[in-house]
Amino acid sequence: YLQKDLSLVKDILEGVHIPPEVKLKFRKWLGPENLPKEFKLEEYKSPQPSPVATRIYEGVEIIFETIVSPLLAEDVVIQQLPETYILACESDVFFDDGLLYKKRLEDNGIAVTWYQLQDGFHGVLYFVDNWLFSFVGCQRGLDSIVGFIKSL
Repeated sequence: YLQKDLSLVKDILEGVHIPPEVKLKFRKWLGPENLPKEFKLEEYKSPQPSPVATRIYEGVEIIFETIVSPLLAEDVVIQQLPETYILACESDVFFDDGLLYKKRLEDNGIAVTWYQLQDGFHGVLYFVDNWLFSFVGCQRGLDSIVGFIKSL
């Protein structure tokens, strides 16, 4: 949905799209040390620094905008947010981002309702009541969202 060149994926996964000054700025929010202990892999090792490919950063700069990555918003912005609901799917590439965002919100005094869908994956709610595919977690996730909204 970002309409970006898919040939950049390999470089992005290697981290060559992030200049050192950007890494330094976001490290305090995105470092693996911020993940809750129960979600850290014992064998995890931080990746080695890679040389930055400026052309790749320039091609994906939008991913650092808060409209795409709210986790990267400044504290002054985070502190103005209302009570927040986060649905995190364990098999989602963005699961860790959800954990980190939850921590950022809580560290800034924002109440967070967290729902962890263990059998969920990115986009699972698309399959709620889908005629072709159906996943058990879909309805549980949707029920959780509806419950949160009703509680407001």
